[in-house]
Amino acid sequence: MIIIITGASHVGKTLLAQRMLEKYKYPYLSIDHLKMGLIRSGNTDLTPEDDNELTDYLWPIVQEIIKTAIENEQNLIVEGCYIPFNWRNAFDAQYLKSIRFICLAMTEEYIDSHFEEIKAHASDIETRMDDSCCTPDQLKQDNRRIIDGFKAAGERIDLITERYEDLILSFFQFL
Repeated sequence: MIIIITGASHVGKTLLAQRMLEKYKYPYLSIDHLKMGLIRSGNTDLTPEDDNELTDYLWPIVQEIIKTAIENEQNLIVEGCYIPFNWRNAFDAQYLKSIRFICLAMTEEYIDSHFEEIKAHASDIETRMDDSCCTPDQLKQDNRRIIDGFKAAGERIDLITERYEDLILSFFQFL
């Protein structure tokens, strides 16, 4: 099984992937690690701020990693924000039946009432070197883009409305 976890920044994608790794022993691929490896090695002139271009650059690589894992009957968690809204177009039905898609997003109300908590957990799994761009307005904008984009593509969005932990626990029922 392939589990794709995506969503806006700060929604807990990496934390969910880490917890799934611990529970199910599925390895996970952080698209951020792939991104930084390609940037630091000089294999691209893109920067960490080039989100749209990075999605176009990274997705062809990530989709082929997913196909390879499926063909080899391997389990894999793929986690990151560089998943295009039309990601399903990269796979035929044979592949899609082996993929579980999770898209996390926070409501504006959740951001308003939990902003300090969101910031406090920003480096729970990976250290954020500079988190100064994380503001309530930026989080709302990022989450609205994710919600609108994936909803328009017909995808289910798992909204964080109250307790993050309650939503995360619900994902452990499907495997």
